[in-house]
Amino acid sequence: MYTTKNKRWIILISVIFLLTACNRAPNAATKPQQTPSQTPSQTQEIATSEPTAVVAQTPGSTEQPIEEGMPPTALEAATTVMRAIKDGNMKTLAAWAHPQKGVRFSPYAYVDTLTDLVFTREELEGLMADSTKRVWRTFAGSGDLIEMTFAQYYKQFVYDADFFQDAKIALNKGLGQGTTINNLNEVYPEDSYDFVEYHIDGIDPLNEGMDWRSLRLVFEKIGEDHALVGIIHDQWTP
Repeated sequence: MYTTKNKRWIILISVIFLLTACNRAPNAATKPQQTPSQTPSQTQEIATSEPTAVVAQTPGSTEQPIEEGMPPTALEAATTVMRAIKDGNMKTLAAWAHPQKGVRFSPYAYVDTLTDLVFTREELEGLMADSTKRVWRTFAGSGDLIEMTFAQYYKQFVYDADFFQDAKIALNKGLGQGTTINNLNEVYPEDSYDFVEYHIDGIDPLNEGMDWRSLRLVFEKIGEDHALVGIIHDQWTP
């Protein structure tokens, strides 16, 4: 038979057990919530993924520099050689010279294999600074000797017009035709040689085309490669 005191103890112990059970139950109000837009796997992927590299592009820089093929075509070789001629870069010009045959310089369309001067790679590199006067054949019309240093000849019978910027360009096709015989394909047969012609119809409109200029770069085909063997100047002649 319980006494009143025992009943109080029993009630107190029951209350303690009840409070303990409530404290151990999970609290729904504090449970972490996931956003509707991210699953647990997505959250982990964003945290562990590395940043993506971004390549900056400069506006207007879409044009890529022109590069020579390996081996270069005749047109590609001619572009490089003509740039060297324009700049007076004798080192680059010499590098393109045929290793055995060198480069022959012809002041007019007719190539004279007996009298036109030929220079090796080694000679070409130092020619611009060479003060030696040489006979480069005779002037058309007067017949006077073309007696000049290389620098003088270069100015009058190589780059005497802006061929690099202003000329029409043709591969294995003549554009300028004067009174001088053009024997290019006889000296340099087309089965073994390519030539690229740079032609300007006229420099001064008042001359009505009588001041046209051409420069022909002749390359020997060596397999698929090309080596410079001739620089032929041409112009209107009386």
